[in-house]
Amino acid sequence: MSPHAMFTAFATIVLREVRRFTRIWPQTLLPPAVTMTLYFVIFGNLIGSRIGDMGGFNYMSFIVPGLIMMSVITSSYANVVSSFFSMKFQRSIEELLVSPVPNSVILVGYVAGGMARGLGVGLIVTLLSLAFTRLEIHNLPVMILTVFLTSALFSLGGFINAMLATKFDDISIVPTFILTPLTYLGGVFYSIQLLPQFWQAVSMVNPILYMVNAFRYGILGVSDVNVGVALGMIVLFIAILSAVSLRMLKRGKGIRH
Repeated sequence: MSPHAMFTAFATIVLREVRRFTRIWPQTLLPPAVTMTLYFVIFGNLIGSRIGDMGGFNYMSFIVPGLIMMSVITSSYANVVSSFFSMKFQRSIEELLVSPVPNSVILVGYVAGGMARGLGVGLIVTLLSLAFTRLEIHNLPVMILTVFLTSALFSLGGFINAMLATKFDDISIVPTFILTPLTYLGGVFYSIQLLPQFWQAVSMVNPILYMVNAFRYGILGVSDVNVGVALGMIVLFIAILSAVSLRMLKRGKGIRH
């Protein structure tokens, strides 16, 4: 395909994905906004007033970056896994696979669609947080880079989950039993400096810890981990998941029978 044709195919996939989640915004954009508002009220205002400062900041300011990142992770993942699996279930994905569109364009298109929803939800949650606390950006490039890389990573994760899923129940297993525990244990609500040495070491195995802390550094200037290492790990995971996704597409894993 010519570069122009590949760009047209890419833009078509992305536009379809954006139209899909904006058309059903009460299911895709509203629930995360309501959920995060409840977190702000319950954890930030009610519980946070009793906890006091965390990492040198009031508790509400401390948890806001983690909650924004949580919304980006779950929305990016959910968009791709639900959209691509629906295409599989309806057998319409086969029309795309037999077309001359390269697998890389298909993958990047779906990932970009997932990122559009993830970043959109993240922006909504950020605006909502301004009603509860003041955000003073410490390092804008780190903040933007972290949120974009994290959104891309979990969009890729959603793509792999959709490729492997054989029924609708399969697309909820990873978010329920893997993503949710890792997110809650990823330093969203606390600094791992509060944990005993053993549990600090265990927490360092959690990849979401690095994403939350890199994003928190971008906003507040504090982090429990080295920011350079955190960004490097995210890029490494993106490279690995991209290679896995392209290999699965080439082999038709979960699509061709």
